[in-house]
Amino acid sequence: MAASYNGVALPTNGAPITFKGGKFQIPDNPIVPFIEGDGTGRDIWKASRRVFDAAVQKAYNGKRRVAWYEVFAGEKAFSQFKTWLPDDSVEAIRTLRVAIKGPLTTPVGGGIRSLNVALRQILDLYGCVRPVKYYQGVPSPVKHPERMNVIIFRENTEDVYAGIEWQQGTPEAKKLIDFLNNEMLKNSSKKIRADSGVGIKPISVTGTKRLVRMAIQHALKNNRKSVTLVHKGNIQKFTEGAFREWGYDVARDEFRDQVVTERESWIVDNKDKNPNLTVEQNAAMIEPGLEFATEDFRKQVYAEAKRVLDAIYATHGKAAWKKKLMVNDRIADSIFQQVVTRPDEYAVLATPNLNGDYISDACAAQIGGLGIAPGANIGDEHAIFEATHGTAPKYADKDVINPGSVILSGVMMFDFLGWSEAARLIENAIEATIQQKKVTYDFERLMEGATKVKTSEFGDYIIKNMDARLSTAAD
Repeated sequence: MAASYNGVALPTNGAPITFKGGKFQIPDNPIVPFIEGDGTGRDIWKASRRVFDAAVQKAYNGKRRVAWYEVFAGEKAFSQFKTWLPDDSVEAIRTLRVAIKGPLTTPVGGGIRSLNVALRQILDLYGCVRPVKYYQGVPSPVKHPERMNVIIFRENTEDVYAGIEWQQGTPEAKKLIDFLNNEMLKNSSKKIRADSGVGIKPISVTGTKRLVRMAIQHALKNNRKSVTLVHKGNIQKFTEGAFREWGYDVARDEFRDQVVTERESWIVDNKDKNPNLTVEQNAAMIEPGLEFATEDFRKQVYAEAKRVLDAIYATHGKAAWKKKLMVNDRIADSIFQQVVTRPDEYAVLATPNLNGDYISDACAAQIGGLGIAPGANIGDEHAIFEATHGTAPKYADKDVINPGSVILSGVMMFDFLGWSEAARLIENAIEATIQQKKVTYDFERLMEGATKVKTSEFGDYIIKNMDARLSTAAD
């Protein structure tokens, strides 16, 4: 391990997080790299860091502390090193394992499209994890925001975010369009218009399975009731449809005793309710209109029902399936309606990259918006926790922006480190502060009788509410 990165020495009062035997090893004084962020990131980070340090001090009475270590990306990096993402910054995060960051600008006029996407791809942080949970007192546009409590696992490295595309009118675009039209589609009525821009949407077995595996492992560890695969497989059968199929494969092949798929539950439940049901009758109950289907299709469904009963009825029958983790799937456009009308039916969503981007923001809108929505990018050996909103440069250095997204991302980080006492202290204190209506302008304008406070003051009130909770607990 280097003694410094970007010319900045590592703190001597901290120890690196290591990874051994498939697990993160967390010292009591971990060195945690942070990227302050662009625009409003400066104000947000100052308030958040004070909250983090106070929570750790109060939760562990000085026995634990974070040794913060600044690394550079975005505008600050460009002004100092003439590059948006220095190699040393990436290497520091790679070496020190766990980091946290504020919002970063996306450079325009060429170069890296998105620094956030670059970090995810370079470090193979394949799981974008977004918990969406309502905190009492937060203004919401829906009647029952408290019903929203989902965690979204969004594949982070492929799909359209792979960035494989060619601009309309370029020789490269023409070459690809000619190849597709003249070779791949030559016997088809489908044609790509010559004046198109063209992008490639890769979705792989590897990328899908490791993401769905992460989602299922989280659901089992945290006693979540279901994992829902969100896809557009009815249209894109070999990409999004494959995501669905490969996701089910992971569930059945790797977690067989702990899970049941929705369709399996129908077959098993039918048998529970009527032990004398034939396979053919059972199949007809799970596939309406089966009598009008082709003979080959009917045989496929009969075989499916028999295969399920032979494989799992002994372990999942007699209502045992109701205690298993439910794995189901929903079409992407349908889920947008359902997270509004019946969000409490969902617990964990596993999605391809683009679907997850959309659904994360749609869910966050119901619980206060991106200003209070945390996020993380997690791989097998590294993790970066981050604000999910943009840089809002016109508000930079004005001490007015809600720091909730970074603060709650810190809650995720502390839970990841196993420091749950500090995490709960922050989470409970931020909810108490909102209930007291001491909020930044984004909430104040939507809450009757609220007091508008600065970013820094919001942090002050959170820290005071930690003291109040600790005092109550001591009594």
